[in-house]
Parts: sequence; C-alpha cells; structure tokens
Amino acid sequence: MKIKKRVLVLIILLLFTILFVNRAINWSADHYEYYTIGEVSEVRERHIDALKCFSCHAYTQKDGFFVQKTEGIYSSPYNLAVTPQDDVLLVTGQESDRLYMIDLKNHQIINSIKVGDRPHSVIVAPDGKMAYVTNQWSGTVSVVDLELGEEINTITVGGGASGIVADFDRNILYVSNTYTANISVVDLNTQTEVKRLRAGSYPSGLNISPDNSTVVAVSQRSVIVEHRDPPRTEVTIIDAATQRVIKRNYFLESHIMEKVEYTPSGDLAFTTLVRPKNLVPAVQVDNGWMMTFALGIISPETGVMVQLPLDEPNLYYADPYDVRITPDGKRAFISHSGNDYITALDVDAIRDVLERVKSGEIVNPENDLLLSESYVLKRIATGSNPKGMTISADGNTLFVAERLTDHIGLIDTHTLEIRDYIALNNANQNAFLRRGEQLFNNAAHTFQYQYSCYSCHPDNHEDGLTYDMAYYPGMDISNVQTLRELSNTSPFKWNGKNVSIYMQCGMRFSKFITRTEVFAPDDLKALVGYITSKIEHPPNIYRGKDDELTESQKRGKELFERTKTNSGKAIPVRDQCITCHPPPNFTDRTLHDVGTATDKDSHPEFKTPHLNNIYESPPYLHDGRAQTLEELWTIYNDDDLHGVANDMTKDQLNDLVEYLRSLGRAEYYYDN
Repeated sequence: MKIKKRVLVLIILLLFTILFVNRAINWSADHYEYYTIGEVSEVRERHIDALKCFSCHAYTQKDGFFVQKTEGIYSSPYNLAVTPQDDVLLVTGQESDRLYMIDLKNHQIINSIKVGDRPHSVIVAPDGKMAYVTNQWSGTVSVVDLELGEEINTITVGGGASGIVADFDRNILYVSNTYTANISVVDLNTQTEVKRLRAGSYPSGLNISPDNSTVVAVSQRSVIVEHRDPPRTEVTIIDAATQRVIKRNYFLESHIMEKVEYTPSGDLAFTTLVRPKNLVPAVQVDNGWMMTFALGIISPETGVMVQLPLDEPNLYYADPYDVRITPDGKRAFISHSGNDYITALDVDAIRDVLERVKSGEIVNPENDLLLSESYVLKRIATGSNPKGMTISADGNTLFVAERLTDHIGLIDTHTLEIRDYIALNNANQNAFLRRGEQLFNNAAHTFQYQYSCYSCHPDNHEDGLTYDMAYYPGMDISNVQTLRELSNTSPFKWNGKNVSIYMQCGMRFSKFITRTEVFAPDDLKALVGYITSKIEHPPNIYRGKDDELTESQKRGKELFERTKTNSGKAIPVRDQCITCHPPPNFTDRTLHDVGTATDKDSHPEFKTPHLNNIYESPPYLHDGRAQTLEELWTIYNDDDLHGVANDMTKDQLNDLVEYLRSLGRAEYYYDN
C-alpha cells in the first residue's frame, strides 16, 4: 500500500509539474509577445532562448552585476594626431579617459596618459613636445607634456569641449564647445580662456587655413528654424588675426557636420554632412527618401557652398565623420562610421565637378547619386565604427581610429590598401554590450544600408529634427527624443504604443521604419542591453559645484512643486507640474491630453517625456513646435492645460525655466 501511495503521489506531482511548466511556457510566451510583438508560435517552437529572463531583467539594469560581468574594459579610440617627426601617434581613448602614445616604429603603446572625462580631440605642437586634448564631459583642455608623458595643466573652457585647432604663430588655441554652442579662444602664453565666440548649434569640427588667416567651424545641429522648415546648419568663419567671427554661412537641408579640413592651397574646405529627408513620410525609405550622405565644400573667401553625394543609387554610406586630405592635395578620405568604410576621393575630379556646377551644367548636384562615381576612387573596408583619421607627415599613411574594435587601421594612401593595424588592448570586442553598441552604430540592418540608429541619434542623443512618421503626409509629426537614460521611462514613442525598447527597436522598427527583417533575437538583446545600461547623460552644465542649485533655480523648484497659484487658489493635482513629472526621471510614464494636439495628429494624448537634461533637446513638444522652454507656456498653453502657469510673472517663468535646465541625471535624485 505504501508503494502504491508513493506511486500515486509521484504521478500527481508529475502531472502538476507538466501542467505548471506548460502554463509557465504559455505565460512566458504571452509575456514575450506583449513586450516585443514577437511571434508566439516561433518563440515556442524555435526561439525558446528568447524566453530567457536575463535579457530583460538582468542585462538591461544599469550598473547591475550582470552588466558589469558582460562589460569589457575598452579604449574606444576616437580621434588622432601624429607628431611632426612621424614617430609617435597620439590617440584619444573616449571610454578609457586616456591619451595613448604609440611608437610608430614598432606599433607599441609607449605611454597611456590620464586626461579628462570623455576625451575627444587632440592636436600636437609643431616641435612635437606638447599636445592639447579636449575633454568633452569635463569642459576642459588637457595640456600634455609628451616628453614627461603626463598632463601638466588643465584649461577650463565651455561645456562639451570637442574640436580643437591652434594658431601657433599667434599662440592662440580654438576649442568648439558643443553643449554651450560657442568657441573658446585660449591664450597659450597664459593658458587661459580669453573670450568665447558664438557659434552654430552643437559646434564640433574646427580647422585653420594653411596661411593662418581664417578659422572655420562646423556644427552638428541645425539652428532653430520655423516649424517644419528644412534644417539650416551653420558654418562659422573666424578672422584669425582679430579672433572675431566675420561670416555665418549655412548649409541648407543638411546637418551633422562633424569635421572640417582645408585643402593645402586653402581655397576650399571639406566637411562631412547628412541630408535628412525629414519633411516627407518616413515610409518612403524604400524609395531612398530617409536620408543621404554628402561631402560639403566651402569656399571661405567667396562663401560658395556645394554639397556632393557620397552615396550610390542603391547603396548608402552612412554617418560620415572625418575628412582628411593628403599633403599634395590630390586625394581626400572620408570615414563612414555607420558602414565601416573609408571612401577615397579624387580631389581633382571633385574640382572638375565644381566647375560643371558653377557653369550650370550640373543642377542640384546634392541629389544626383550618380555623380559619386566620377570622384570616388575606392571604398576601403575597416573595423567597426571608424571615426577620426590623420595622415602621416610624409603623406604615405592614413591612420584610422576603429572605435568599436579598439584598433588603429593603417592604410596606404597610394595603393589604397590596408597595410596593418595596431591593437590598443585585448578586450573581447564581441562581448554582449559591445556587440549592442556595434549594432547601434551600424546601418547594415536597414534597406540599402541607408542609416543607423546613430544617424537620428548622434552621440546617443537626438538630432533636433521632426519627422513625418505616418502613412499620409502631414500626419503624426514626431520630434526625435533622446536615447539617454531610458531605463524606467517606458512606454516609448510619443503615442506610448511601444511598451518596451524590445518593441521599439524590434518588430515596430523593422515594420514601420527600416522595411527590413527584424533583428535576430541575440542581436536585439544586445542592442537593448546597450541602450538601457550604457547610454548616459553628460554632466548638466546648469548645475553648480556639488550639485547645488542657484537661488533662481531654488525658486523655480518651488514653482515646479507648488500647489497654489499666486492668488492662493488651489491648483488641481492633475495640473501641478510635479504630478506628471515626478523625480527621478520626471515622467509619470502615462499619456495625457495637454491641449497640444493639432489637426496633423491622429490622437490627442501624448506620453509624458522625461525631463533629465531637458536643456539639451530643443525644439520641444511632440511635434517640435516650441523652439524654447519658455514657449511651452507663453505660446502653447493659453488654457493652462499643460500645467497652471498663466498667473506667473516673467521673473517667475524665468526661475521655472532655470530649474528645468538644472534637472540632471536620474542618479542624483535617487541619492537625494
């Protein structure tokens, strides 16, 4: 009897286990389908690995145990410079916060120098003894003694120090400050900033003419334009003798200029740029409508500006970053960080095309993708995410920073063949989060390699444009949102339809945007893991030392959290700012009708955006109508539906805006 009872108990337990496991699988599959729009049948039959809980509940947790275990220690080379003697290559390590010195005789690292946070660019003095490194997140320039092999001074400049160039004849250093939209002028004798020049939006690349007469600066973002006008991105021309801005020219219908290079004769300057087609429906991507990539040509003297395509009719070369010209002026090179290629260009052929444009033989060259075959010499494959480049003093070698493989590629400028590479470290470049970052920065998953995630989200942020995301022109205009610190801010999209980043970057992305196959499960996991765990906001430039608020910001905080109007009338909870925007992310993660919908929208409610580092993200509102934070209330809130604000004085509104600008990283509010 005891044996029979035991057998009966075992049978009951087995049946219960089978039932439980079956229900668990069904529940997991339904859960997976809800968050990814995956095919449940495929999940159950073929993609059982997609049900592993680690993907969502471990790898996507910022600074968690599993994130740390799957994260390598990387250098991420970003920009380069070579000493005049052609003996040492200098490399900024964006992720390691170091400047590397590489002996070019044996291709060995001879020194690794600690500099500031997120080093960006580097230049070297004519005698090869000193180097200057911009630190984007520190807002400083590191002065490095190359003989001592150490940082000997730091110079405070503006927020987001990026591009750098020097007029060594006058002992003047120029630094483009991306976050504060200006250019620092530094006296190298005293090593202090002496003035700042207003530049375009997000200025990046800088260079000086061969005769040291003019400095040219290019910008990443368009200046603020009227709603639904095409972008206009500034090229700033500076008189080097007076350190004053003498011209502000604009590339039309283009943006994201990263670097700029003069021809040896100084008559032209080349830059890289992106031509977004944001005013037409994104569903036209299969007709080549999403965006193209071009070489921008500037004549600093005449002001003439021409755009020449870098793409081919059926193949695009995404996210051009750097441009370099050989000392003899015969060849130019473009790094395409979104396609892992270097394009070699014939400069004389480009000049011939410019003459044909000038004569009127070629009209609207920027839209003729057949033109590229007349001046493209070769496409040279590289490692992942090629960024900055430099050419040896003898003109024979092009050095390429392959950021996401931690390699420096060496290309023969004559044969256009890869000669060798230098490895900065032995970290696993195929690790989980590194793979996600590589996918984020690569266009291979889009139709004809048209664009990467980075193309609309440069520097993991947003491009400041609005796109027509619907099937019919003029419907559902969407302002691009930042990808920085998305954890705990779901759902996504302005309409809140994407309940997870898996859905946002998976099935919905492939169906509505790329018109291609969805990411493979393992790739999607890696991509989502990278986005949620690794992308951070830079330090907030409006916060003081030790994160102390100014008196104006403190008053603004009181207004943000107030429960009564100036007259003492109670403000309904629904209309209090902090109700919809509670810390630490300043979003309640729900949809609201705040009276901002127009006849161009198919729905009146929009998801509350998070406000961390909101100063970085103009224009505002779901469709980008508001050019400034002030306009949210002074123009687009007549009925007090978007928070009660019409009773505020001008001074109070100024204080509120100052507080909003100070809202920084979410971690600060967890700790306080």
